[in-house]
Amino acid sequence: MSQTQGKVYLIGAGPGAADLITVRGARLLAQADVVLYDALVTTEMLGLCPQAVKISVGKRSGQRSAAQEHINQQMLECAAQYALVVRLKGGDPMLFGRADEELTALESAGIDYEIVPGITTALAAAASVRQPLTKRGVARSVALFTSSTAPGESADTRIPECDTLVQYMGGREATLTAQRMLAANFPGNLPVVIIENCSRPNECSQTLSLDELSKGLPLSTGPVLVMMGEAMRARTGKHTDKLS
Repeated sequence: MSQTQGKVYLIGAGPGAADLITVRGARLLAQADVVLYDALVTTEMLGLCPQAVKISVGKRSGQRSAAQEHINQQMLECAAQYALVVRLKGGDPMLFGRADEELTALESAGIDYEIVPGITTALAAAASVRQPLTKRGVARSVALFTSSTAPGESADTRIPECDTLVQYMGGREATLTAQRMLAANFPGNLPVVIIENCSRPNECSQTLSLDELSKGLPLSTGPVLVMMGEAMRARTGKHTDKLS
């Protein structure tokens, strides 16, 4: 146990596969005294820090989870006890990871911290299904968005104005997005690629149209990412579905 205040590292675990974390992230995990990890962090990823005390602070949509204020407090308490504290977050800490709230808590307490970026799921998913998010002459802008909102906040129904739309935490929310897009005169044959459990052994994907997406998706068991736009249209002779 350190006699002085520790340092906190916000580390992006990437989309899931343990070998997609950065070299710096893996090195710090191997040195960590304590790791506070999200629900989407895999057992294989936690195998990179066998020496550390591990604390689950997971959040999953629609499931009971630790309140953000409690997570903030745990970080502060760990920094008072341990020299090297890792806050391990799925994907990249700075995208849909509530990093602003955690950084504010650390800064308010005067705790030193560092951010180690990770591969966000949109990039890993595009690589997995071999569909670039941008294509010359077809798509030169990308929007990463989610319909999830803070408690008490009204639902965000805006459709980003971009060539390629990538919706995080898709599932049921993506179906509502598709319905709104059709109502806004997006073409019903606009290609859509759905990826579930990106980069994990049970990853699966399917290609469908915006019209089909508007009719709903099967119940998912893991994180779902939805990519929409002409950039998702399959190249001639290319097979993209990896259904489980």
